[in-house]
Amino acid sequence: MANKLHEINHYPDMSFPYAMYTITSLTCIPQGRGFNELHWHEELQFTLVTEGKIVMQVNGVTHELEAGHAIFINKGALHVSKQVVKNSEYVSFNFPEKLLAFYSDSNMEKNYVLPYTNSLFLPLIIRPGTEWESKMLEILWGLKDKFNVKGHWGWEYEVSIMTVQLWLIMITNISLDTVESPKHIKQQQERIQLIISYIHQNYANNLSLQEIADAAHLSVSECTRSFKKTLHMTPYDYLIKYRIKKSAELLNSAEFTITEVANRVGFNHVNHFIQSFKKHYNKTPKEYRSLKG
Repeated sequence: MANKLHEINHYPDMSFPYAMYTITSLTCIPQGRGFNELHWHEELQFTLVTEGKIVMQVNGVTHELEAGHAIFINKGALHVSKQVVKNSEYVSFNFPEKLLAFYSDSNMEKNYVLPYTNSLFLPLIIRPGTEWESKMLEILWGLKDKFNVKGHWGWEYEVSIMTVQLWLIMITNISLDTVESPKHIKQQQERIQLIISYIHQNYANNLSLQEIADAAHLSVSECTRSFKKTLHMTPYDYLIKYRIKKSAELLNSAEFTITEVANRVGFNHVNHFIQSFKKHYNKTPKEYRSLKG
């Protein structure tokens, strides 16, 4: 089964697999994961906050970023962004590590890429405090400008050169000894990925907490403890939240009745569905549908 937590980026041009996502509370351009969408992916990511203030939660650790700040997120890291100030905006640059390696088995790959991307590299916050961080931010703003006027001759080279410069500045100024997380954090992340993937694949069924815990080979108490520590909610709370999210997608279509929508996303009782939906959206499913219609 597909892992719905695992985002596979769909690049505008697969011969140059590099994308800039512009995210606001209302949109994600091009289409992808926006605010409040927990996910992970194989690509490396630099995120630059362009307006307002956001919170980026990576492997359960919360980082507050304001306009002009950036963060590096390694491949495979479970992350989600939340808006702190209304009308906040950020851009995310996603690209595969092979872009930095030039070619497979190169010295660049062996010495300067894989030691970092295959490590337990913590998220790196980039603020205008040091000369090298200011230079990285300058490059990120420059990349944003490049993506806004893309298409001219040599554009791909310009973006690639800027990205390699960005990477070289970063790895020159950090030490893996100080930016690596403990191995138990990685294990916890993998467990959470298993739990959430299981919920995403089975949310429409009548799930028990025991079944969810079994998916990660944990006891019920350890499953709940790990989940709360990383996501600050219980597995059951997450299940309900995900069911509500999927129900909102179905409500955008007039094809199903409210009761049918409730059943399709795993609610046995329509009243429980309506109460849960109203708690999340401050309106009933019927009111939500009429606004969308």
